[in-house]
Amino acid sequence: MFVEGNLIMNTGDTIKTTGTIINNTFLSYKSNSWFLKFALVIGGSLLLTVSAKIQVPFYPVPMTMQTFVVLSIAMLFGWRLGALTIILYLAEGAIGLPVFAGTPEKGIGLSYIFGPTGGYLLGFLLSSIVVGFMAENGFDRTVGKTLLTMFVGTLIIFLFGFVWLSILIGIEKSFIFGVQPFLLSAVFKILLAAAVFPLTWRIINRFH
Repeated sequence: MFVEGNLIMNTGDTIKTTGTIINNTFLSYKSNSWFLKFALVIGGSLLLTVSAKIQVPFYPVPMTMQTFVVLSIAMLFGWRLGALTIILYLAEGAIGLPVFAGTPEKGIGLSYIFGPTGGYLLGFLLSSIVVGFMAENGFDRTVGKTLLTMFVGTLIIFLFGFVWLSILIGIEKSFIFGVQPFLLSAVFKILLAAAVFPLTWRIINRFH
């Protein structure tokens, strides 16, 4: 049967779905609610701000959960709402709101966006599109597929951050300061998502 445009196929006791977690829960009942979608985008941008401000003790450097939140929003919302959420977040930062990590101490507005971390911010947007598209096509249902989706999203963020920073300080320094210290935390976030999303789908499927 069809639920608001999302195909549901019953195969024994297993339910295979297309669409994201949000599409198959909240939006499956109110797919035409622009207010709900607006609230999700606003809430997502606020969550991104909070995740940028809170540092978690980790090795070799403290980490924020922002990349995890970026990719999780994409997997939850899908590529359209996910991208809109990132665009709103970037727009908030561009007009001078202190939503980014290290703001306002390290600058605000466009000067921050075009600074050393600008590549990572661009990577947020592009990874949300790719990861959201993958999630809409079932790449958050199993541990293996979630690992792949998170790896691809993380790679996009790191790649754009590394290239951007390389232009400013060179390739070697870019890797030492912009990539290497965050590799272990990236692995942790990928593994965390691989545990959370398939489990969430199992819980959802039990109620269908």
